[in-house]
Amino acid sequence: MRFTYAETMIDPAFYVPLAQAAEAAGYTSMVIADSIAYPRDSDATYPYTPDGSREFLEDKPFVETFVLAAALAAATTTLRFTPFVLKLPIRPPVLVAKQAASVAALSGNRLGLGVGISPWPDDFEIFDVPFGKRGKRMDECLAIVRGLTAGGYFEFHGEFYDLPPIKISPVPTEPIPLLIGGHSTPALRRAAQRGDGWMHAGGDPAELDLLLAELATLRAEYGTRADFEVHVISIDGFTVDGVKRLEDKGVTDVIVGFRNPYTRERDTESLDAKIADLSRFADRVIARAH
Repeated sequence: MRFTYAETMIDPAFYVPLAQAAEAAGYTSMVIADSIAYPRDSDATYPYTPDGSREFLEDKPFVETFVLAAALAAATTTLRFTPFVLKLPIRPPVLVAKQAASVAALSGNRLGLGVGISPWPDDFEIFDVPFGKRGKRMDECLAIVRGLTAGGYFEFHGEFYDLPPIKISPVPTEPIPLLIGGHSTPALRRAAQRGDGWMHAGGDPAELDLLLAELATLRAEYGTRADFEVHVISIDGFTVDGVKRLEDKGVTDVIVGFRNPYTRERDTESLDAKIADLSRFADRVIARAH
Protein backbone atom coordinates (compact mmCIF):
# COMPACT_ATOMS: atom_id res chain seq x y z
CA MET A 1 0.00 0.00 0.00
CA ARG A 2 1.14 3.53 -0.81
CA PHE A 3 0.14 6.54 1.28
CA THR A 4 -0.73 10.00 -0.03
CA TYR A 5 -0.84 13.13 2.11
CA ALA A 6 -3.69 15.59 1.53
CA GLU A 7 -3.71 19.20 2.66
CA THR A 8 -5.28 22.15 0.87
CA MET A 9 -6.61 25.70 1.23
CA ILE A 10 -3.85 26.60 3.67
CA ASP A 11 -1.20 29.29 3.97
CA PRO A 12 0.79 28.84 0.73
CA ALA A 13 4.04 29.17 2.69
CA PHE A 14 3.21 25.87 4.43
CA TYR A 15 3.31 23.69 1.31
CA VAL A 16 7.07 23.27 0.91
CA PRO A 17 7.82 22.31 4.53
CA LEU A 18 4.79 20.00 4.58
CA ALA A 19 5.93 18.23 1.42
CA GLN A 20 9.42 17.85 2.87
CA ALA A 21 7.99 16.49 6.12
CA ALA A 22 5.72 14.05 4.28
CA GLU A 23 8.65 12.78 2.23
CA ALA A 24 10.78 12.30 5.34
CA ALA A 25 7.93 10.48 7.10
CA GLY A 26 7.52 7.88 4.35
CA TYR A 27 4.55 9.08 2.31
CA THR A 28 4.68 8.20 -1.38
CA SER A 29 2.82 11.21 -2.70
CA MET A 30 0.94 14.42 -2.02
CA VAL A 31 -2.24 15.58 -3.73
CA ILE A 32 -2.69 19.11 -5.05
CA ALA A 33 -6.16 20.65 -5.28
CA ASP A 34 -7.33 22.51 -8.37
CA SER A 35 -9.58 25.56 -8.36
CA ILE A 36 -9.49 28.43 -10.84
CA ALA A 37 -11.83 31.15 -9.62
CA TYR A 38 -14.78 31.68 -7.31
CA PRO A 39 -17.86 33.26 -8.95
CA ARG A 40 -19.76 35.85 -6.98
CA ASP A 41 -23.09 34.60 -8.34
CA SER A 42 -23.82 30.92 -8.96
CA ASP A 43 -26.60 28.41 -8.45
CA ALA A 44 -24.29 25.41 -8.95
CA THR A 45 -23.89 22.78 -6.25
CA TYR A 46 -20.87 20.85 -5.06
CA PRO A 47 -21.31 17.05 -5.28
CA TYR A 48 -19.07 16.12 -2.34
CA THR A 49 -20.67 18.10 0.50
CA PRO A 50 -23.89 16.88 2.19
CA ASP A 51 -25.90 19.99 1.28
CA GLY A 52 -24.19 20.79 -2.01
CA SER A 53 -22.81 24.09 -0.69
CA ARG A 54 -19.62 25.50 -2.15
CA GLU A 55 -19.21 28.54 0.10
CA PHE A 56 -16.28 26.88 1.87
CA LEU A 57 -14.19 27.74 -1.21
CA GLU A 58 -14.64 31.50 -1.02
CA ASP A 59 -11.45 33.40 -0.15
CA LYS A 60 -9.44 30.18 0.24
CA PRO A 61 -5.94 30.28 -1.29
CA PHE A 62 -5.36 27.97 -4.27
CA VAL A 63 -1.93 28.11 -5.87
CA GLU A 64 -2.13 27.16 -9.56
CA THR A 65 -1.79 23.39 -9.75
CA PHE A 66 1.24 22.98 -12.02
CA VAL A 67 3.06 25.91 -10.43
CA LEU A 68 2.67 24.35 -6.99
CA ALA A 69 3.65 20.88 -8.24
CA ALA A 70 6.85 22.29 -9.76
CA ALA A 71 7.72 24.23 -6.61
CA LEU A 72 7.21 21.20 -4.37
CA ALA A 73 9.09 18.89 -6.70
CA ALA A 74 12.06 21.27 -6.62
CA ALA A 75 12.10 21.08 -2.81
CA THR A 76 11.90 17.26 -2.59
CA THR A 77 13.59 14.23 -4.13
CA THR A 78 11.23 11.23 -3.97
CA LEU A 79 7.72 12.50 -3.20
CA ARG A 80 5.21 12.25 -6.04
CA PHE A 81 2.58 14.90 -6.78
CA THR A 82 -0.94 14.32 -8.07
CA PRO A 83 -3.54 16.97 -8.96
CA PHE A 84 -6.74 15.91 -7.22
CA VAL A 85 -8.22 16.54 -9.68
CA LEU A 86 -7.31 18.87 -12.52
CA LYS A 87 -10.40 20.13 -14.33
CA LEU A 88 -9.21 18.96 -17.71
CA PRO A 89 -11.90 19.78 -20.31
CA ILE A 90 -12.04 23.48 -19.40
CA ARG A 91 -8.36 23.82 -20.37
CA PRO A 92 -6.58 23.70 -23.75
CA PRO A 93 -5.26 20.12 -23.83
CA VAL A 94 -2.05 20.98 -25.69
CA LEU A 95 -1.16 23.44 -22.94
CA VAL A 96 -1.96 20.85 -20.26
CA ALA A 97 0.27 18.35 -22.05
CA LYS A 98 3.10 20.91 -22.13
CA GLN A 99 2.69 21.76 -18.45
CA ALA A 100 2.44 18.14 -17.33
CA ALA A 101 5.39 17.01 -19.45
CA SER A 102 7.54 19.86 -18.14
CA VAL A 103 6.77 19.11 -14.49
CA ALA A 104 7.26 15.37 -14.99
CA ALA A 105 10.56 15.87 -16.83
CA LEU A 106 11.94 18.32 -14.27
CA SER A 107 10.88 16.17 -11.32
CA GLY A 108 12.22 12.86 -12.59
CA ASN A 109 8.82 11.33 -13.42
CA ARG A 110 7.19 12.30 -10.11
CA LEU A 111 3.87 13.53 -11.51
CA GLY A 112 0.66 11.53 -11.62
CA LEU A 113 -1.99 13.48 -13.50
CA GLY A 114 -5.31 13.24 -11.70
CA VAL A 115 -8.03 14.66 -13.96
CA GLY A 116 -11.78 15.05 -13.93
CA ILE A 117 -14.73 16.97 -15.34
CA SER A 118 -15.64 20.06 -13.35
CA PRO A 119 -19.13 19.73 -11.85
CA TRP A 120 -19.74 23.45 -12.30
CA PRO A 121 -20.91 25.19 -15.49
CA ASP A 122 -19.19 28.31 -14.12
CA ASP A 123 -15.74 26.86 -14.81
CA PHE A 124 -16.66 26.22 -18.43
CA GLU A 125 -18.16 29.69 -18.80
CA ILE A 126 -15.02 31.35 -17.41
CA PHE A 127 -12.92 29.62 -20.08
CA ASP A 128 -15.52 30.13 -22.81
CA VAL A 129 -15.88 26.37 -23.28
CA PRO A 130 -19.35 24.86 -23.93
CA PHE A 131 -20.71 22.81 -21.03
CA GLY A 132 -22.52 20.43 -23.37
CA LYS A 133 -20.74 17.28 -24.55
CA ARG A 134 -18.16 17.78 -21.83
CA GLY A 135 -17.65 14.03 -21.50
CA LYS A 136 -16.71 13.68 -25.17
CA ARG A 137 -14.47 16.72 -24.85
CA MET A 138 -12.82 15.09 -21.83
CA ASP A 139 -12.09 11.95 -23.85
CA GLU A 140 -10.44 13.97 -26.60
CA CYS A 141 -8.37 15.89 -24.05
CA LEU A 142 -7.16 12.62 -22.53
CA ALA A 143 -6.09 11.31 -25.92
CA ILE A 144 -4.20 14.53 -26.72
CA VAL A 145 -2.42 14.72 -23.37
CA ARG A 146 -1.40 11.07 -23.55
CA GLY A 147 -0.28 11.35 -27.17
CA LEU A 148 1.80 14.50 -26.77
CA THR A 149 3.46 13.56 -23.48
CA ALA A 150 4.63 10.25 -24.99
CA GLY A 151 7.09 12.10 -27.25
CA GLY A 152 7.43 12.23 -31.02
CA TYR A 153 5.02 13.76 -33.50
CA PHE A 154 1.34 13.39 -32.66
CA GLU A 155 -1.73 14.47 -34.58
CA PHE A 156 -5.39 14.39 -33.63
CA HIS A 157 -8.61 14.91 -35.53
CA GLY A 158 -11.74 14.91 -33.41
CA GLU A 159 -15.02 16.72 -32.90
CA PHE A 160 -13.54 19.47 -30.73
CA TYR A 161 -9.82 19.49 -31.50
CA ASP A 162 -7.94 19.22 -34.78
CA LEU A 163 -4.17 19.08 -34.49
CA PRO A 164 -1.61 18.76 -37.25
CA PRO A 165 1.45 16.60 -36.48
CA ILE A 166 3.21 18.36 -33.59
CA LYS A 167 5.54 17.39 -30.78
CA ILE A 168 6.64 18.89 -27.48
CA SER A 169 9.96 18.78 -25.69
CA PRO A 170 10.99 17.90 -23.06
CA VAL A 171 8.87 14.88 -22.26
CA PRO A 172 9.40 12.55 -19.28
CA THR A 173 11.30 9.30 -19.65
CA GLU A 174 8.29 7.37 -18.32
CA PRO A 175 4.58 7.72 -19.20
CA ILE A 176 2.60 10.09 -17.00
CA PRO A 177 -0.15 8.09 -15.24
CA LEU A 178 -3.58 9.47 -16.11
CA LEU A 179 -5.80 9.01 -13.06
CA ILE A 180 -9.50 9.63 -13.63
CA GLY A 181 -11.63 11.10 -10.85
CA GLY A 182 -15.39 10.86 -10.37
CA HIS A 183 -18.06 8.62 -8.87
CA SER A 184 -20.53 8.40 -11.76
CA THR A 185 -20.76 5.39 -14.04
CA PRO A 186 -19.37 7.38 -17.00
CA ALA A 187 -16.39 8.44 -14.86
CA LEU A 188 -15.72 4.87 -13.73
CA ARG A 189 -16.07 3.64 -17.31
CA ARG A 190 -13.66 6.31 -18.52
CA ALA A 191 -11.13 5.30 -15.87
CA ALA A 192 -11.36 1.62 -16.80
CA GLN A 193 -11.30 2.26 -20.54
CA ARG A 194 -8.91 5.17 -20.91
CA GLY A 195 -7.08 5.71 -17.62
CA ASP A 196 -4.15 4.31 -15.70
CA GLY A 197 -6.06 4.60 -12.43
CA TRP A 198 -9.09 5.95 -10.59
CA MET A 199 -9.33 8.59 -7.84
CA HIS A 200 -12.07 8.41 -5.21
CA ALA A 201 -13.28 11.66 -3.65
CA GLY A 202 -14.54 10.32 -0.32
CA GLY A 203 -18.06 9.99 1.04
CA ASP A 204 -20.14 7.18 2.56
CA PRO A 205 -17.93 4.13 3.29
CA ALA A 206 -20.70 1.83 2.03
CA GLU A 207 -20.70 3.67 -1.29
CA LEU A 208 -16.99 2.97 -1.73
CA ASP A 209 -17.60 -0.79 -1.83
CA LEU A 210 -20.24 -0.29 -4.52
CA LEU A 211 -17.92 1.92 -6.54
CA LEU A 212 -15.06 -0.57 -6.28
CA ALA A 213 -17.35 -3.39 -7.38
CA GLU A 214 -18.59 -1.42 -10.38
CA LEU A 215 -15.04 -0.44 -11.26
CA ALA A 216 -13.92 -4.07 -11.09
CA THR A 217 -16.69 -5.07 -13.48
CA LEU A 218 -15.71 -2.34 -15.93
CA ARG A 219 -12.03 -3.21 -15.69
CA ALA A 220 -12.87 -6.80 -16.59
CA GLU A 221 -14.98 -5.58 -19.50
CA TYR A 222 -12.20 -3.43 -20.94
CA GLY A 223 -9.26 -5.63 -20.01
CA THR A 224 -7.72 -2.84 -17.95
CA ARG A 225 -4.00 -3.10 -17.24
CA ALA A 226 -3.05 -5.15 -14.19
CA ASP A 227 -1.08 -2.30 -12.59
CA PHE A 228 -4.13 -0.02 -12.60
CA GLU A 229 -4.00 2.39 -9.64
CA VAL A 230 -6.90 2.79 -7.21
CA HIS A 231 -6.64 5.86 -4.96
CA VAL A 232 -9.23 6.16 -2.20
CA ILE A 233 -10.22 8.22 0.82
CA SER A 234 -11.49 5.91 3.56
CA ILE A 235 -11.73 5.76 7.33
CA ASP A 236 -10.08 2.35 6.96
CA GLY A 237 -6.95 4.13 5.82
CA PHE A 238 -6.29 5.32 9.37
CA THR A 239 -5.59 1.92 10.95
CA VAL A 240 -3.26 -0.92 10.05
CA ASP A 241 -6.12 -3.43 10.00
CA GLY A 242 -8.18 -1.07 7.86
CA VAL A 243 -5.34 -0.67 5.40
CA LYS A 244 -5.21 -4.45 5.05
CA ARG A 245 -8.95 -4.50 4.29
CA LEU A 246 -8.46 -1.89 1.58
CA GLU A 247 -5.57 -3.87 0.10
CA ASP A 248 -7.82 -6.92 -0.06
CA LYS A 249 -10.32 -4.83 -2.06
CA GLY A 250 -7.68 -3.87 -4.63
CA VAL A 251 -6.84 -0.39 -3.35
CA THR A 252 -3.28 0.64 -4.19
CA ASP A 253 -3.09 4.15 -2.68
CA VAL A 254 -4.72 5.61 0.44
CA ILE A 255 -5.24 9.37 0.64
CA VAL A 256 -5.17 10.72 4.20
CA GLY A 257 -5.73 14.17 5.64
CA PHE A 258 -6.05 15.32 9.22
CA ARG A 259 -8.65 18.07 9.17
CA ASN A 260 -11.96 18.88 7.49
CA PRO A 261 -11.28 21.34 4.64
CA TYR A 262 -15.01 21.86 3.92
CA THR A 263 -15.49 24.65 6.45
CA ARG A 264 -16.12 28.30 5.72
CA GLU A 265 -13.54 29.41 8.26
CA ARG A 266 -9.97 29.92 7.15
CA ASP A 267 -7.49 27.37 8.41
CA THR A 268 -5.71 28.54 11.56
CA GLU A 269 -3.79 25.38 12.42
CA SER A 270 -0.07 25.93 12.82
CA LEU A 271 2.57 24.40 10.58
CA ASP A 272 4.04 22.55 13.56
CA ALA A 273 0.66 20.99 14.34
CA LYS A 274 0.24 19.82 10.76
CA ILE A 275 3.68 18.25 10.70
CA ALA A 276 2.97 16.55 14.02
CA ASP A 277 -0.26 15.06 12.61
CA LEU A 278 1.32 13.64 9.48
CA SER A 279 4.32 12.34 11.43
CA ARG A 280 2.13 10.67 14.06
CA PHE A 281 0.16 8.86 11.36
CA ALA A 282 3.39 7.73 9.70
CA ASP A 283 4.63 6.23 12.97
CA ARG A 284 1.33 4.56 13.84
CA VAL A 285 0.24 3.28 10.40
CA ILE A 286 2.75 3.68 7.56
CA ALA A 287 5.66 2.16 9.46
CA ARG A 288 3.53 -0.78 10.60
CA ALA A 289 1.63 -1.38 7.33
CA HIS A 290 4.73 -2.14 5.26
